[in-house]
Amino acid sequence: MISPADRQFLLKIARNTLSEYLTEGTMPELQTESPTLLEARAVFVTLRDRLSGDLRGCRGETQARQPLIEAVARMTIASALDDPRFPPVCVEEMPQLHIEINALTPLAPILPEEITIGRHGLMIVKGYYAGLLLPEVAVRYGWDVETFLQAVCHKAGLPENAWTAKTAKLFGFETEVWGEA
Repeated sequence: MISPADRQFLLKIARNTLSEYLTEGTMPELQTESPTLLEARAVFVTLRDRLSGDLRGCRGETQARQPLIEAVARMTIASALDDPRFPPVCVEEMPQLHIEINALTPLAPILPEEITIGRHGLMIVKGYYAGLLLPEVAVRYGWDVETFLQAVCHKAGLPENAWTAKTAKLFGFETEVWGEA
């Protein structure tokens, strides 16, 4: 578990990274003495409009490749500038953005009957196609398990029933999620 103090520190890192990168084109120096923040973790950073709650960017990684503090900084920049669904975030938008962080557990194979809405996120892989949805997506839209499975297939660019194919690989994961007040 990530402590409340470390969570607040990571939100500050995300906000500072966004500000410095958009205004100066550089990354802030990342320093911490927290062992938790130096552990490799996979993360997603989500940017939303503070007033409407509309998604403005979301990027992440499914495998832990770098320390948590670095992953948060890099995924913050990717969410702001590299989400193909949206134009890049501009400096003027920064005050209107709400930052949310998801720290993922490792992906593990999961059967449809093992999925718990609100607890599990899903990833499907079939051939060259892959799609991922965080646990809170199903809660936000009030989906049941079957709708969640269909939605992750859709996200991957697959037919809605692709999760039933023998060649499809379904993975589950859990997250620690927190955001700015």
